[in-house]
Amino acid sequence: MSSYQILIAEDEPALRFLLLETLEDEGYQVTEAEDGGLAREKLAGQSYDLIILDYMMPEATGIEVCEWLRGSGGINEDKPVILLTAKAQEKDRIRAEQAGVTLYISKPFSPLQLLDAVEELLSGTQRDN
Repeated sequence: MSSYQILIAEDEPALRFLLLETLEDEGYQVTEAEDGGLAREKLAGQSYDLIILDYMMPEATGIEVCEWLRGSGGINEDKPVILLTAKAQEKDRIRAEQAGVTLYISKPFSPLQLLDAVEELLSGTQRDN
């Protein structure tokens, strides 16, 4: 069992619950944020191994949160970020890359697809402790 810390920022309660259940079933420690503002607060105060952001959220979009994170100089500045989005146009993908998003997953996606992505990203990160 891993004790990786994952932050999920998603404003849609049903999807957030699905993500939470999927990840917790695999033994991950999950923190939730229901908008971009809360995501920033949590990222400023606690270390995470992986961050999952929805593109379209109140307070700040996933892109804005990622841009802030990459320039924050904080504990999570270099952590992998997965962006979940229904906006699958090329310009959105380019924007996400410019913001520092590690992986871009288009909605709808399957929970298994997300788990594969999470495991792949986490296996590539070295634990400090």
